[in-house]
Amino acid sequence: MAKLLAVLALVAAAAPFLGVAGQEGEGGSELLPFAVGAAPEGCDVGQGEWVYDEAAAPAYEEAACPYIPAELTCQAHGRPDKSYQHWRWQPRGCSLPSFNATVMLEMLRGKRMLFVGDALNRAQYVSLLCLLHRAMPEGSSSFETVDALSIFRAKAYDATIEFYWAPLLAESNADDGVEHQLNDRVIRGAPMDRHSRFWKGADVLVFNSYLWWMTGDKIQILRGADNDMSKDIVEMGAEEAYRLVLHQVVRWLDGNVDPKKSRVFFVTASPTHASGQLWGDEAEGSNCHGQTKPIADASYWGSTSKAMLRVTGEVLGASARVPVGVVNVTQMSEYRRDAHTQVYREQWAPPTKEQLADPKSYADCTHWCLPGVPDAWNELLYWKLFFPASDQAL
Repeated sequence: MAKLLAVLALVAAAAPFLGVAGQEGEGGSELLPFAVGAAPEGCDVGQGEWVYDEAAAPAYEEAACPYIPAELTCQAHGRPDKSYQHWRWQPRGCSLPSFNATVMLEMLRGKRMLFVGDALNRAQYVSLLCLLHRAMPEGSSSFETVDALSIFRAKAYDATIEFYWAPLLAESNADDGVEHQLNDRVIRGAPMDRHSRFWKGADVLVFNSYLWWMTGDKIQILRGADNDMSKDIVEMGAEEAYRLVLHQVVRWLDGNVDPKKSRVFFVTASPTHASGQLWGDEAEGSNCHGQTKPIADASYWGSTSKAMLRVTGEVLGASARVPVGVVNVTQMSEYRRDAHTQVYREQWAPPTKEQLADPKSYADCTHWCLPGVPDAWNELLYWKLFFPASDQAL
């Protein structure tokens, strides 16, 4: 009954925006699992603008969410402004219902949701926990991390939301959830059973993988199934290796996921803002440090590899049996030079005197403060989960 009420609440909230309800898509086709309607035709939620809105954002306070790791708590580490928290994403030409934590929990009742990827995907995972935390009574949840797997249990809903660390998706020498600061990336060409055994049985899968592929033009590939990660290593172009691994993921999905019961998503590249010259700041060494406003130029594109994004689209678009919903967060995040952790985070090592004299020299322009940009990514995921494009119907 609770889930039925949640569905009715979603449909009611969506009616002014969508004009689509019920359990069938256009032409009588069956909607995807979890979907209660379809997004308006031509609505691309990844295209739009950031609107400053102190009333709507943030959806939670940094200090009120117990799941945010110290490397993302910018206010606790002395960031002097909060403006980065007050921007909400407005898709261009269409509107969709706001994120509703109670409805999300009801729709996940009895289900398992799993995020798989790198630290950016983990930030989105933590963001989702924070968004849901405000709707849960005290003592009604638990959280634990064992090796590469983190598990949040919403006890009253018999639901789990999990994160599995696999930054390259394939087995690699970067798979330790803590000790993974390695310069030379080595991945195993096949198989990927070590990771995929944790993915089985998930009702909602959310993958990402991009940043760790961008450390150089080449990736080292370990051929064969030998457990010794030092034998029979060959080099492959990063783009080619990325394509290989994504094809492996698609093959695994085709053999292990029932598209009538489960949903799969892939979150696109999260941009970095390490060079101010890309947005017209000619000051020596300029980057995200000290930035307090988004980039206003709607056509702005930074250093994100379009070639890698093209590979993502080509491989995932060819997944015929199991549809993979692409959550395009790249363009929207390109504008947010202001929302990175900069120097306002827990540091792995104390800054040197030279670094303290020039903060931009050690500013983190890759990861995001929470609350912040990953919250908007979860809004896109929410919309994609419950209101997918009509052409994604089964």
